[in-house]
Amino acid sequence: MRLPFADWIVRQRWYAGRTRQLTRAVPIAVTALDADLDHVLLDIGYADGSTERYQVLVRWSDTPVPDFGDIAAIGSNQGRFAYDAMFDPAAATRLLSLIDESATVGPLTFVKEPGAGLPLAAAPRVSGAEQSNTSVIFGSEAILKVFRRVTPGVNPDIELNRVLARAQNHHVATLFGSFETGGVAGDTTGDTEPSALGMVTAFAADSCEGWDMATASTREDFSDFTGESRRLGEAVASVHAALADALGTSTVPFPVDTVLARLRTAVEAAPALTDHMPLIEARYRALADEAMIVQRVHGDLHLGQVLKTEDGWVLIDFEGEPGQPLDERRRPDSPLRDVAGVLRSFEYAAYQLVVERGDGGDELAERAREWVDGNSAAFCAGYAAGGGADPAAATQILAAYELDKAVYEAAYEARFRPSWLPIPMRSIERILRG
Repeated sequence: MRLPFADWIVRQRWYAGRTRQLTRAVPIAVTALDADLDHVLLDIGYADGSTERYQVLVRWSDTPVPDFGDIAAIGSNQGRFAYDAMFDPAAATRLLSLIDESATVGPLTFVKEPGAGLPLAAAPRVSGAEQSNTSVIFGSEAILKVFRRVTPGVNPDIELNRVLARAQNHHVATLFGSFETGGVAGDTTGDTEPSALGMVTAFAADSCEGWDMATASTREDFSDFTGESRRLGEAVASVHAALADALGTSTVPFPVDTVLARLRTAVEAAPALTDHMPLIEARYRALADEAMIVQRVHGDLHLGQVLKTEDGWVLIDFEGEPGQPLDERRRPDSPLRDVAGVLRSFEYAAYQLVVERGDGGDELAERAREWVDGNSAAFCAGYAAGGGADPAAATQILAAYELDKAVYEAAYEARFRPSWLPIPMRSIERILRG
């Protein structure tokens, strides 16, 4: 297959190699799914020696298809035109039908969950909301998420959604099916485990993202949001309880070495952390003898990963922290990591307004602080009422997880949004004073 994948992939927003020099883009496996529809596993190589694998579905046409748009156009070969098939409704429906049939096509295996009903007649449309994957919504009933970056091993999003669906937990979107690839002939990476390629779940129609609701509250003169925050806490506790019941728990020491290593990495990206480093290290080391209960958790929970529906709050995207290896994303952790993620998200929802208005004076900052404190308390109270261990009973460990998250945020903001760096730095100073 001769196509200019290298020129095309660097223009895609889900492409993760922008900070590296691409040296090759080679199809490692091509599987025909239908007439003029190919499934491609694309190996990407970089100048630093690292590699990544991506999934591309290619729709072939004898004539240009302007309706697909420039971003979908991959190139041409022998007089035929190739496009990203995720923008083709017929191709999306073909993927859904293969899942519905639990089909096997070459190295690709499609699986429908027991009792699932897939909306094959619904009109598909590409969602514009995602960055690292591509999702297609079928009417108001289902959403098909296609993973662009392919990694061998068990995908936690599919794994945990399957567990929670079978536990009949109503705070997640029900898993309808998934698909994966087995080993690839001629693969020189040594990977022998199957790689997850995509999943289809129930679609939360007419839902609202938690982040949008929270920021609307802050922009509306910091209007009351505590009722929703409490209900969100109850939902998160319910999900944690279901995961603990299904997959178990264990007791381990607080991960001092892990958070110290993350701190050292973050300081390299955010020199503003340097003066705070001794106090942060001391806070972490003080917990060296603390034991805590760990279990499977969401791993990257924040207000952008929750949806408010007419039936309550739903948690989405159980893939774990972006950029971390798959085995780390599947490693049990304290439920307080998810709690801390939501509390940090409250902080961002309030203080981004302060940053946007040029600090806005002491009064605005004080009102932001009151809003954060009120919603954080409501969330933790809801979490305890929902059956979770009261976060207030583990103040120091929760503060350490908040600190770890804020340190990560400081590194991110220093790299990509320097004007937002005051948000995590303000939080770090506050936590260290506590």
